[in-house]
Amino acid sequence: MSILRIAVQKSGRLNEDSLKILKDCGISINNGKGQLKAQSSNFPLEILYLRSSDIPQYVQDGVADIAIVGENVLVDKRSDLNIVEKLGFSKCRVSLAVPKEVNYTGAEWFEGKRLATSYVNTAQDFFDAKGIKVDYHKISGSVEIAPNIGLADGICDIVESGSTLFKNGLKEVEEIFKSEAVLVSNKKLSAEKQAILDKLVFRIKAVLKGKKSKYVLLNIPKNKVEEISNLLPGMKSPTVTPLAKEGWCSIQTVIEETKFWEVIDELKNAGAEGILIMPIEKIVL
Repeated sequence: MSILRIAVQKSGRLNEDSLKILKDCGISINNGKGQLKAQSSNFPLEILYLRSSDIPQYVQDGVADIAIVGENVLVDKRSDLNIVEKLGFSKCRVSLAVPKEVNYTGAEWFEGKRLATSYVNTAQDFFDAKGIKVDYHKISGSVEIAPNIGLADGICDIVESGSTLFKNGLKEVEEIFKSEAVLVSNKKLSAEKQAILDKLVFRIKAVLKGKKSKYVLLNIPKNKVEEISNLLPGMKSPTVTPLAKEGWCSIQTVIEETKFWEVIDELKNAGAEGILIMPIEKIVL
């Protein structure tokens, strides 16, 4: 029987989020502390724990079949892999930052300047497209400290909240691109492994759809059923159930949470009462 090998980050937040989504997919992983390889007990999946920067090459070479990795790493490694699914977690942006006292006028400010970064290819592609020559200094680790110790004039790094930049006296001045965790695969999977991947993706999509949606139940007058049903941007058509109270019924449906907040006032004005919103674990379509 074929086993699908998936590479995930060895440690850190991406590791935790990757293992969580696999768990949410009903996949049990038998891994002990410090293990670099683990096997699922209920799904044909083997997990390899690797450094993020090494993962694209392992998948490219076929050592791993698929991986969960940050899109920023893929872009910088210029990897030729299939992005199977965007996963919606570990979101960040790759940005340029300079000391906060700098009078920044645009990307041309970096002309001839020293740039510290772990993402040399990403930065170089950005500046080459603009015809700007920059002196690149590749650094692994705490890139934010480089301007403070005189190693660089600015940096290119991943940014989440921006608090680390602020603490180091820097300000974000250019966003190169947005990144999130993605599921990627080798382009030459066997038919057997592709079938396993398809099953995994089916589960992942069910989990992601559930996270984005809410189960909504509300009480309405019977004469408002059609009006309120038209306001709900839900799945096909809502479930309508009579209530013990004469002339009233309840509507049950599933909608994206963001869309619900767009229509909440309209629902209330149309006569909806007792609106109940509940989380959903998974949605299988």
